[in-house]
Amino acid sequence: MPDTPALAPVPLTHGVVLRLLRNDDGPALATAYARNRAHLAPWDPERTEEFFTSEHHTRLVPMELLELGAGRKVPLVLDRDGEIVGRLNLTDIVRGAFDNAHLGYWLDARLAGRGVMTAAVEAACGHANDLGLHRVQAATLLHNAASQAVLARTGFTRIGTAPQYLRIAGRWQDHALFQRILHG
Repeated sequence: MPDTPALAPVPLTHGVVLRLLRNDDGPALATAYARNRAHLAPWDPERTEEFFTSEHHTRLVPMELLELGAGRKVPLVLDRDGEIVGRLNLTDIVRGAFDNAHLGYWLDARLAGRGVMTAAVEAACGHANDLGLHRVQAATLLHNAASQAVLARTGFTRIGTAPQYLRIAGRWQDHALFQRILHG
């Protein structure tokens, strides 16, 4: 695997910085998820009580960093003055003829609607381009207008609908599929 270009912290807006996940981020992730539990519930898979604990995220962070080292994932956090206020991940990175990654993200309810995630998605796509990826794809629930607006503002186009794509909020739900071609 070729060397992966490092992602330096990227200043966004409203004092938020997009940066790589760090080994000591587990407790702060648990706090962020707990603080946003109700905000994220309609958009996330059902979560166990364990999911909201520091121990759970402290165990997951090293696995995510191994995926980073293997070139299969770029785990990112949105950080404001040492407080995690969101996540953005490039996952399922596939090389070869595909050169593709999946994009997933969420933002703290206190910062929604302020352009923070638009800036973060744009920065992540720039990093995906630096990694030599050709395409980034994303999926949203059909009724997630806010997320679809972020994707539209950052150059994604809708490419279809996937019936019963993911089990979200306890039931299989249809998703709108989007892609951004980074370079032709």
